[in-house]
Formats: sequence, C-alpha cells, structure tokens
Amino acid sequence: MRIRLPDLAATEALAARLAARARPGDAILLEGPLGAGKSALARAFLRAASGDPALEVPSPTFTLVQSYPLPGGVVAHHFDLYRLEGPAGLRELGWEEAREGIVLVEWPDRLGPLAPAGALRIALAPDPAAEEAREAVLTGWEGRW
Repeated sequence: MRIRLPDLAATEALAARLAARARPGDAILLEGPLGAGKSALARAFLRAASGDPALEVPSPTFTLVQSYPLPGGVVAHHFDLYRLEGPAGLRELGWEEAREGIVLVEWPDRLGPLAPAGALRIALAPDPAAEEAREAVLTGWEGRW
C-alpha cells in the first residue's frame, strides 16, 4: 500500500490507524533515510496507542530503546538501531522480552536474521518538493487493512 503523507497531521493519522490495529507480538519496522519521518511516526504511534497525546516520547538514538506501558498491560518498545552494527547487541537490549509486546524499530536492517516474520514494514521517503510531505509504502499485515 502506497500512501502520500502531505504533512505531519497525515503522518499522525496514519500512526493512529496503525495503533488501533497493533497487538502484542507485532513488529513495525520503519525504514528510510535520515529525516524521512521515522521518529515522527513512532512518536505519533506511541501517543495514539497510549491514549495520551502529550506523552513525552524522546528519540532513543542514544539509549537505543525506550519502553512505554500501554492500556491493557501491553508494553511498546521503541528501538533506534542506527548506532548498532548488527544483531549481536540486541540481546543486551532485551529484544526477546520486548517481542512479547509491540516493537517499533527504526533502522531495521540492523536486525539481520532477527527481523520478525510477519512484521509491518513502512518505508518512508521525504518529498523533495514539499518540506513536510512524505511517501509511505506499507507491506505486511495482510488482511488487517
């Protein structure tokens, strides 16, 4: 599925749709270059999933992972693997335990063979003609849309 996101509000609306469909064990893999909107989409997803539009969602660029309790006892984990060279360091980050909840992963190429089958992949690309515009290509979650 290809979606044009003309502004941040459209990105937030997509994130809210994803949050409504996500369930424990799901992985959402966010791909794209720096500045493509991966963190903005993850932040909006976590705010929508938590039901708290003011939820503070710092980028996990340096901590590599941030965890957020959601309603119903589910925990969402936001991974930013940019500084990770490969899957070897994932065990130390609690990857296996995190998979019991919902995981959002920026730079999922660093997962290597640990990339979950059945994950929703979202490839984001900025639109050079419009500063806030993005294009999102979603693959996975067949039957959920």
